[in-house]
Amino acid sequence: MRILRRMRFLRRMQRLRQRKQGTVMIKTILAIEGMSFAMCEAHICETIRKAVPAARKAAASRRKKAASFLTEAQVDAGLLKSAIDATGDSCLSVALIPYEKKALFG
Repeated sequence: MRILRRMRFLRRMQRLRQRKQGTVMIKTILAIEGMSFAMCEAHICETIRKAVPAARKAAASRRKKAASFLTEAQVDAGLLKSAIDATGDSCLSVALIPYEKKALFG
């Protein structure tokens, strides 16, 4: 009985590893001018989540003058720029970079 449970567990783990290896995320980095308060960062993150519903880990920094988020598919740069510009800040550039999730233990 224990051997069967162990075999099932190992099969499930193998399937999970295969799924994770097949997923390539894209990190989108936006250069934003005009953020001056902490609330501006929150508004930018909220705007990103509304413009791109599939966005994950949206973050903005007024000190770095940038915002970033992860998606599984490429995002329309024009749509993002117009959404950010509507908030009163200006989006200077959009960069798309392949992102690979880092493993915990190698």
